[in-house]
Amino acid sequence: MPEELENKLIDIIESDKWMTNILKIVRDLNLKDCWIGAGFIRNKVWDEKHGKDRTELNDIDIIYFDKSNLTKKFDLEIESKLRNLNPKLNWSVKNQARMHIRNGHKQYTDCNKAISFWPETATSIAVRLNFKNKIEYIAPYGLEDLFNLLVIPTPKFDLTIYKNRIEKKNWKEKWSKLEIKTGYNTVYKT
Repeated sequence: MPEELENKLIDIIESDKWMTNILKIVRDLNLKDCWIGAGFIRNKVWDEKHGKDRTELNDIDIIYFDKSNLTKKFDLEIESKLRNLNPKLNWSVKNQARMHIRNGHKQYTDCNKAISFWPETATSIAVRLNFKNKIEYIAPYGLEDLFNLLVIPTPKFDLTIYKNRIEKKNWKEKWSKLEIKTGYNTVYKT
């Protein structure tokens, strides 16, 4: 993975106090293999590349991997704790150790494997703040598509669901420079 993109991602996040505060809150939960992913990172990079202020997020996607407690109830308890810390945000917490069941996949081994099944390569990225206050990230498909404003389906995601998602998200209206592909060779036209 190009070190230049890695440094760019880390610089973007470190220079955003709002993001680093959220990362600290989530880090202090002390969850196993815990990350914040999807729009939290994707939207921020796309906003930067479009010279925009922060685009409002639907939610803050927190993922972790813990086989010792697979109940949805535990995720909801974490969400409740987070709402008490910051009620203005829509927190979404999912233990990836059980998400394979919902998705009809073989069991994931960790969060990196789990996000490799997310819809787009530019969305399949997650970050966290370690206890040395350093940003770490996972990106099974790299950072290139994210920074090159390419929206491409991951090879493990159903293309019909992907196409419906793209139409519903209406990303091209928010970020006009995006190149959205509905398959691996077709550019989406709005």
